[in-house]
Amino acid sequence: MTTDSGGAARRVRILSLVAVQAAVMVAAGLLVTRAAETGGPLAPEDGVVRALVAHRGPAADRISDWLSVLANTPAVIGVTLLCVLALLFLPPVRRRSDALFLGGSVAVQSAVFLLVTALVDRARPDVPRLDGAPPTSSFPSGHVGASLALYGGLAVLVLVRTRGRLRYLVAGVLLLVPPAVGLSRMYRGMHHLSDVVGGLLNGTLTLLVIGAVVLAGRRAPAAAGAAVARPAGTPAAGGRSGGGRVLVVRHPHACPDGTAARVRAMLLRRGFAEQRWILTAPDRPCGDLAEEYAAGGAALVVACGGDGTVRACAEAVAGSGVPFVLVPCGTGNLLARNLGLPTDPLQALDAALDGEEFPVDVGRVGGDGLAPALFTVMAGAGFDAAMVRDASPALKSSLGWPAYALSGARHLTDPRTRLTVRLDGGRRIRRRARMAVIGNVGELQGGLRLLPRARPDSGRLELVLFDPQGPAGWLAAAAHIAGRTLRRAPAAADGPVAGGALEYFTASRIDIRFTRPRAREIDGEVLADGVRLTAAVEPAALRVRLPRPPVPPPADAPAPPRLRASRTADR
Repeated sequence: MTTDSGGAARRVRILSLVAVQAAVMVAAGLLVTRAAETGGPLAPEDGVVRALVAHRGPAADRISDWLSVLANTPAVIGVTLLCVLALLFLPPVRRRSDALFLGGSVAVQSAVFLLVTALVDRARPDVPRLDGAPPTSSFPSGHVGASLALYGGLAVLVLVRTRGRLRYLVAGVLLLVPPAVGLSRMYRGMHHLSDVVGGLLNGTLTLLVIGAVVLAGRRAPAAAGAAVARPAGTPAAGGRSGGGRVLVVRHPHACPDGTAARVRAMLLRRGFAEQRWILTAPDRPCGDLAEEYAAGGAALVVACGGDGTVRACAEAVAGSGVPFVLVPCGTGNLLARNLGLPTDPLQALDAALDGEEFPVDVGRVGGDGLAPALFTVMAGAGFDAAMVRDASPALKSSLGWPAYALSGARHLTDPRTRLTVRLDGGRRIRRRARMAVIGNVGELQGGLRLLPRARPDSGRLELVLFDPQGPAGWLAAAAHIAGRTLRRAPAAADGPVAGGALEYFTASRIDIRFTRPRAREIDGEVLADGVRLTAAVEPAALRVRLPRPPVPPPADAPAPPRLRASRTADR
């Protein structure tokens, strides 16, 4: 589907995403409560709170009281109102989207908190409390969630809207407030550690949801440079014009007639008078692209659709050297997002036509019962493939990518599977996992960094094994991914993180074998179940027109090459 625009579409999208967030939080609360009642891995939590209570003193009491006041309802509402008014009326240009992001984050966090506490009945720690206990569930911590929505939201705005090194210090101080509030709430006997983690998760999900809807679409034009800021289709000074035959592959549902007409007009204005339009079909996801290219070649290939259309077109043109342009019209548009293109189709085309050609890798997968196939984003087996396979088509049409999250909730309790991994032909590594994902790029919807080291021009593939065990494992994995997304921290080396819930590897060739058949997928396309999934990188197989390099190089790095030689690595 095309990019949402207008207030009504934005409200619908926010509501759909918030529904997914609420479902995740309720499920987490029920899992945590059940685990605590059965004496599972959360049994030691009471000991943590008792240890804090045993070290109470006058100075610590005052500090914890001040932190609690900083995150209570009157303070959060008051600070939020002041910040929203300042964003609306103080700057030279009113920042309505920033005000909506901050105010909406605080409001949505509170709404989800109230819903979760109404459905989850988690008892508070059995210790002397320094505050009166409200009649709500201990899970999640409302103080922690509210402080993360407010002060974390301010940190996001500081990082996004300001420049200079001081912004990192300011944002860091703001981001320290929520964990400090969480420690104070445990010290005062009001919450368990898992309740604090639940509050952090609720606040983090809120920022991701509201930020993805309110901020993401507005940052892209500025990030893409002056070429996107000017009226669509107007050549920039020194901008590139076209010429020669252009093949345009169009998904008829994702790219409706109105969008197609504007794409056609923009290409004409840029000098591409000879256009051959090709419609996709369920059994021909790139239409007759291969035949058309073989018959007359092309100066440019344009893919108007989602990741499935892009993948099929890339399969046809990989290795040909023909410039490739992405016009993101689908539900996820993950490759376009990871390459830094605007989310609006016309702005993305405008930016690409003004840009340069950059080499982009692809991956080639195989396995039992599979013909070799190309992927540009990710390939996976297990939980993620089952989630894609069982997503409701009706919900995908109405909600977009949140439909996959709803489908994933049905597979949270799927059993783990034994598997072996071989990297670049090395020794077999034996593991258990719920999911294995191989990525050419690393970011999911909403900017979630599942594979933080993956980059589309590295000549390598990244692998993550996902194996959370119990509620604590799921929370640890979610907190690790969300925390790395918000901090944009450098990725660590290969190995396990989040208490073993995630384990990362990198290689140019990856061979995964399961002990029993698992669901498999590539770029959101479901494949036949099987016990083997292999992937090999094809460096610089595509020449993609982009407004800037796929991943910004260091300041002292040389300009990126037009083509990259194949790279190999042995482990």
